[in-house]
Amino acid sequence: MKIAMLTSGGDCQGLNSALRGVAKSLYCRFGNDVELYGVRDGYRGLIEDDIRKMNRNDFSGILTLGGTILGTSRQPFKSMCLPAEEYGGKTRLEKMLETCKKARFDCLVILGGNGTHKTANLLSEHGVNVVTLPKTIDNDLWGTDLTFGFESAVNIATSVIDSIHSTAFSHSRVFIVETMGHKAGWLTLYAGISGGSDVILIPEIPYDVDEVCRVLKKRKKEGKPFSILAVAEGAISKEEAALSKKEFKAARATMKEPSVSYRLANEISARTGQEIRVTIPGHFQRGGSPCAYDRMLTTRFGTAAAELIASKKFGCMVALQNNRIVPVPLEEVAGKLKTVSLDCDEIRAARAMGISLGQAE
Repeated sequence: MKIAMLTSGGDCQGLNSALRGVAKSLYCRFGNDVELYGVRDGYRGLIEDDIRKMNRNDFSGILTLGGTILGTSRQPFKSMCLPAEEYGGKTRLEKMLETCKKARFDCLVILGGNGTHKTANLLSEHGVNVVTLPKTIDNDLWGTDLTFGFESAVNIATSVIDSIHSTAFSHSRVFIVETMGHKAGWLTLYAGISGGSDVILIPEIPYDVDEVCRVLKKRKKEGKPFSILAVAEGAISKEEAALSKKEFKAARATMKEPSVSYRLANEISARTGQEIRVTIPGHFQRGGSPCAYDRMLTTRFGTAAAELIASKKFGCMVALQNNRIVPVPLEEVAGKLKTVSLDCDEIRAARAMGISLGQAE
């Protein structure tokens, strides 16, 4: 049996422990009857036939290792079926199918997020045996309660907010901590609540800057001169929410500040006279060792993927639903985004705790 594995899209904690979970389970089940291959740098390696045979030692000592031993890259889904000059006019999909046919893989194991799963489903529709694992720090992949990498990123973002508290208190300042999340606010919501933020702004709830300022002024009047805002990089104002997609892109292109957090800082400072500081942990949120929860989750995902391969149940993503690992058909996952529901428990908890979400209640 020949199995190939690849990691695609942005890196995160848990990729190596997930690879280890798949590999060790397959070795334990099939022994020397299984051959494992690593595809370098995600779909690029599949397109360019950059693949190497792996052995048991490759998967030793990587449980706690951050990043991915296979490397990764971003290959936009929209380019997969377009003729590419660098590939002799063939599409990237055609090149990947050629590689799979030549190698005669029994299954391709793919670890990735939203864009990765759209391409994985495309390969599945063209006859490639595929099993996937859900990876993204944004936790925005449809069909699974949690993606691996999310809990580790939440821990890091929360730690940043925790550390900001002392300096914010000491200097009586307002601090904005900008976390990752372009379209979904799960990371910001979890870290904001866990870190005791006073205001949480996420893409799903357009904010009113006047309401944010009202909250900060109220806190100062109550003898709380410092405040902490957890702001998703994809947060939008109520004015931006009213724009068309084209108008929104044009507005952001002409924005003078490097991110929405700096723009918000300028607006708050002008309205309240308070000192504002912005902290952006950035790619720290993707780096380092996976937390214990992610190590456990990736091990469960990996062993479940091996079981699907053994039973020849392809075209599925392993998912966590109600604390059970279950297979979900790729066609139900591809192209769907799991955003924060406005009536979810986490939103209700934030509001019950008096945390402002940037809108008047």
